[in-house]
Parts: sequence; structure tokens; C-alpha cells
Amino acid sequence: MASRVVTTVLAGALPAPPRAPAAAAGGRKFAAWTRRPSLHHGIRCGVARAWRIRPHHPSLPPSTAEDGVLELLKSAVAALAIIAQISVALPANAILYSPDTNVPRTGELALRRAIPANPSMKTIQESLEDISYLLRIPQRKPYGSMEGDVKKAMKIAVDNKEAMLGSMPAELKEKGSELYTSLLEGKGGLETLLKYIKDKDNDRLSVMLASSLDTIAELELLQAPGLSFLLPKQYLDYPRLTGRGVVEFTVEKGDGSTFVPTAGGEPKSVATIQVVVDGYSAPLTAGNFAKLVLEGAYDGVTLKSANQAVIADSESGKKGYTIPLEVMPAGQFEPLYRSPLSIQDGELPVLPMSVYGSVAMAHSVDSDEYSSPTQFFFYLYDKRNSGLGGISFDEGQFSVFGYATTAGRDVLSQIKTGDKIRSAKLVQGGERLVLPEAASAPAPADPAIAPAES
Repeated sequence: MASRVVTTVLAGALPAPPRAPAAAAGGRKFAAWTRRPSLHHGIRCGVARAWRIRPHHPSLPPSTAEDGVLELLKSAVAALAIIAQISVALPANAILYSPDTNVPRTGELALRRAIPANPSMKTIQESLEDISYLLRIPQRKPYGSMEGDVKKAMKIAVDNKEAMLGSMPAELKEKGSELYTSLLEGKGGLETLLKYIKDKDNDRLSVMLASSLDTIAELELLQAPGLSFLLPKQYLDYPRLTGRGVVEFTVEKGDGSTFVPTAGGEPKSVATIQVVVDGYSAPLTAGNFAKLVLEGAYDGVTLKSANQAVIADSESGKKGYTIPLEVMPAGQFEPLYRSPLSIQDGELPVLPMSVYGSVAMAHSVDSDEYSSPTQFFFYLYDKRNSGLGGISFDEGQFSVFGYATTAGRDVLSQIKTGDKIRSAKLVQGGERLVLPEAASAPAPADPAIAPAES
């Protein structure tokens, strides 16, 4: 049985025709409600807006002028009513429409923030990310603030060297020490950032800043060898990924055409999509996915393409097989299970779906509190189909567990219905996959939900 996301994605891919405008007093009309596509609900409505009513000319007959004044009064009352409704609803809906919403805009940034590391490392990371934000300011750049951020990061790194390296396993300390030295003094390190800030060389600063942030991420991964929280007792027998993994998909065109590299090069009949799966934030979802990949469950699967998603579904192991919805809220230390986030109340996930190339499991056909055990999709985020804050209307409703990387992310827009996954391989992170005793058996059915009938 196909999971719910197929229907909802395809239904939301095409905008619904607007409702016929309702006639107002005096023959005037009001604009239709705005509808937005949504994976979860298909479409959503926005706020109605009234047509502007032009005042009547003084030369018109008195009765016509009086009608015009009456219409103006009615329009003003209606406008006040709408303003009152918006004012009351603003705190609950503000996050969907605020342009200042602090959501990662790339998979790399989201994955970096998701690494559980000690506070010193996170403070250094935040200081460098602040420089990335300042570089986007047009015209005059605040170089003084950038210099302050780098010096703050350097001081924290020097003062907390023992704490940063001491939390690493013994076998990783040598590598950690090399990365630490590179962070401070190496090419692309903090000393180099200071030089380019003083030279006001924005292009080189941007490149070296990306290098420093990559080094920070590598150090953080060495500090985080496993999960930083305990799984609920009822989920201890599920497959789980206790860290990061990398899956590579080889996809091929179903109609004999080719993929065209956006960076140039020869068209090819096959392409590779690399996905980083994150067990730190979604251990059950990532673990189930990694297990299916190892079993070859996605080899030969036909893809379905919609306006906002590329969907893949394996038919293996569906009966009696459930995975709970799993979402890690930002600022929390463990995921929520079977509980979607309330974005309207300010809750945001550590792994947002509002990123092009995010990877998530579809909903179960039985309940939105559960994920499909086998059907996943690449989300083709489009800001035009989101709130003004760039938040997808389905944010926090699906189990996001990874992101497509730059190695193949450009392929997603070229995938059409009928294209196939030739193979899927777990190329990194296999040692982080913990399987139940019966490794070949699917995860147990959650006692709170009955398996669907075949």
C-alpha cells in the first residue's frame, strides 16, 4: 500500500484554482483566499484582502455619493475586523512569516549544528557562523565585528584546549591534535581569517571561513562517538545509528536520456547522489534506513517525481513494521517520538525540512504519528511555497534524517517519474549501525498501533 506522502505531495504539486470571489455590499468584490501547496495538508489558506474602493466624485448624484460613503464605512469596518484577527493570531503564526527566523539554509550548516559537542566547540562554531552572516551584508562590511568574532574564537580555543581534546577517545586524540593545530595556525585557520579580514578580501575570507568551519565540524565529530541521550525503553530493540553515515545512490534515467552536470562536463546516463544520514538527531529513523540500504531494499526501485519531492518506496518488510515519528527540537537533548512540532508556537527542529535536498520518511498510512518503514523522499524546498520566514508549512511534521550533499544535489531537479535507483550503498558509518539480535528481522511493531491489514 503506498504511503500517504504520495497522495499529498502530488495533490500539493499543482496549485488549486482560486475560489470564486464573494460579492460584497454594493456589488463590490473581495479577493479569494490565498492557497499554498503543502505536503501534509495539500493546500493551505492565507488572509483575505479587500479590493481598494475608489471614492465617488462630488459631481455624482447625492444618492450615489451616499452609497459610496456607506461602502467606504463598511470597507473600513471590515478592514478593522481583519486587522483585529491578525493582531490576535500574530504571536502563534509569526514564526511562519518572520524573515529573521534562525533556520539553517543548507544541509551542511544543519548537519554541523546537529553535532553534539562540548560548549567551547559550539561557541567557536557560532562565532565563525556569525562572520558568514556578516559577509552577506551589502556595501560596507562590519570588519571590526568580524575581527572580534575571530579573536573570541581564538581565545576560547587556546583557553579550553585540554577540555576540547580530552573528551576524545584515546585512539582519536592524535588526529584531534592535528585538527586543533590546523584550526589555529593552518591554511584556512583562524590566523588566516584575521589576515583576510584586515585586508578586506571578502572572496578569500569566504573560502577560508568555509575551511575553518569544516575543521570545527571534524573536531566535533571526534568528540561525539555515540548518542548523547538514552533511547526510550520501548525502542531499544529497534535498529539505530549512533552517529553519522553516508549513503550513495546510483540513479539512472528510465527513458534512456541523460543527466547533465550543472557545473559542466559530459552528459551521463547515470548519476550519483550522496546523502549524509544523521543518527545523532534521528537514531531510529537513520538506523532503519541504513539497515534497509545494507539489505539492498532500494536497489532497482522506481522513483516518482513531484513538484516538491522525489519519492522512493521499497515494498520489502511492510507488514507489522512501524517506525515512530522522530523529531529533535532545537535546544533539546533528545528527540520527541510520535509528536510533531508546533512551529506556530516557536518550536523548530534541529534537522529542518526547509532545506533543498533534505531527506525524510513519509508518513505511515495508519497514523501521522508514525513514519512509513520504507518510503522516503527528497524534499525540493522552494521558498515561494513557504511563509515569508522561509519555513515550509510542513516543517516539524516529518522525520527528517539527512541531507543530499553537493555531490549530486544538482541531480535531484533532473529526476523524472520512471527513473530508477540502480543501487544504494552505505559507504560510511556502518560501524555506527546497531542492529537488534535478529539482524535480518524488521523493527518490532509499536504496541500502540496495530499493523495494517494486507
